[in-house]
Order: sequence, then structure tokens, then C-alpha cells
Amino acid sequence: MLFLGLSVFAAVSVAQSELKPTLVVDARRSMAIAGANNLYCAGYVQTAAVNVDNKIVGAENEQDQFVYSQNQNMYISMGANKGVQVGDVFTVIRPRGKVRTRWTNKGHLGYYVQEVGALEVIRVKAEVSVVRVRTSCETILMGDLVQPVQLRPTPMFENRPALDLFGDPSGKASGRIFMARDSQEMVSRDQIVYIDLGAEDNVRVGDYLTVYRRLGTGNLFGPDSDEIISSRDVGFESSKYGGGRYSNQAPRVSGETSNGQVVRIADTVSDRPNNLRKVVGEAVILNVRERTATAVITRTRQEIHTGDMVEVQ
Repeated sequence: MLFLGLSVFAAVSVAQSELKPTLVVDARRSMAIAGANNLYCAGYVQTAAVNVDNKIVGAENEQDQFVYSQNQNMYISMGANKGVQVGDVFTVIRPRGKVRTRWTNKGHLGYYVQEVGALEVIRVKAEVSVVRVRTSCETILMGDLVQPVQLRPTPMFENRPALDLFGDPSGKASGRIFMARDSQEMVSRDQIVYIDLGAEDNVRVGDYLTVYRRLGTGNLFGPDSDEIISSRDVGFESSKYGGGRYSNQAPRVSGETSNGQVVRIADTVSDRPNNLRKVVGEAVILNVRERTATAVITRTRQEIHTGDMVEVQ
């Protein structure tokens, strides 16, 4: 029996040794942080002048419509005279105007340029080319500008520690979210924001940003009542057995006697360090311009809104 037991043990050991190890792969490590919509439709704010020489000048069915989308045919003001070839791909942009915002100390940040889609050349003529709308992030209009596509590498997900809600400042470049795509004021994960950090601040594509605000700030709705109820309020005691006109929510008064002023939040926080902050999320930079950058929100603790601070990790 002993011999049999050893034989079985040996057979099992051999069988186990012949098993191939299984490699467990974290799918997030091979995932792009930004998909095509967030990568090529994010838009940007730049100070440099926008080239307005090339634009959409016609459409196959322009007699019936004035907005265009995927798989529809249009004409651009670029042909063989400008070296266009069948298969070329162009991006469609729409400058929206000068950025004016209260959420920066930099002054003039530049002009907001909306990215609305991409076109592929299917026929080349002397002075114009026929293009097909390859993808549309927004309805495309005649008169929209056309530019060569600039390839943008996307950062990849990394195995990162949990969001540090109480971490100290990194001491690196810091700025603010001054605007979000589609005029949103509150944003969440996978949505696009614009920050007032750019090439002049040495930020790069792929930099991670901590999104935060000063502790005690950021409330979107003001309270309807006072901070605390009055320390003396008629009606909290009976008329016969009353021991004193004090509410059961009476606040603390300052000083060593009860004759001092009521202690309020503003008095309490005035003595603490002014660099305390509340971390509300994380973002990654996708596109860097002269004075600004485009970023995507990757993690949130609560709602993020324009005016929140960002700091390079």
C-alpha cells in the first residue's frame, strides 16, 4: 500500500509539472485612456492664428440639407493644385471665439477651436476634392475649416495606487479648469476639460493631474438658513418649569464666560493652515498647446466643475 501511495503521488507530481502556467493579464494595462471621440474630437484652446485657407465649400445634397454627418459626400477647396491625393484624411475644425473666463490669472489664453469630424478624399479634381465624412463628432457645416490630421498618441492605463484624498501638494505646476467641452459646468469620468497649463508650464501629454479645491469651498448651492440657530429662542421651554431660554442646539460662545460672541465656522477656520485642500478627482493631459492643455477626467471622488484646481502629480 505504501508503494502504491508513492506511485500515485509521483504520477500526480509529474502531471502537475507538465501543466503550463497561466498568465493573468490586467486588461486595463492595454487599454487606451482616450478613445477616438475624446482624442480627436476634444478640441483645444490655442493662441496661434488658425489657418482659414482650406474649408468645406459644397455638398452632394446641399439643395436638401445644411447639416452633414457620417458617410455623406462633400467638397473641399483643395485639389490637385494643393497636392491632395485619394485616401488623404483631413480633420474638420470650427473656431468658436476668444476665451474669456474668470478661472485663470494668465490673462489671454487664446481661441477655442472645436473639432467636429474627419473627412477622407475619394475623388480629386483640379481645384476641389470630393470627400466622404469618415466620422462626425458634431454636425458638420459648409464653411467649416479643413486641416491635415495630426496623429495624437493616447496615454495608456497604468496600475496606479488609490486616489490619495489627503496627500500633500506635489509642488509641481498648478492651474485651474477654466472650461469644459460642450459648455458643461459639472463633469465626471471620461469627459473633456481645458486647463490653463500649457507648453510654457512644461506639461506634457500623459501627465497625471490631481483635481482639487480649497477645503470648505465648491458648494454650488447656497444654504437657505443661517449657519446655526439662535442660542436663545422663545418656545423651547414651558412657561411654568422653564430653566432658561436656551435651545438644545445652542452654539458655543467664545471666551471664558457666557457673555462672549457665538463661535462660527469662519472664526474656527481662520487659525488653521490655508493650504488644506479637498481632492475630488484625477485627469490626464491629452493635448498641449502654448498656454493651455486639453485633459480627460479619469477618476472622480465627487462632481468636478469649472474653477477647480489641478496640479501635476
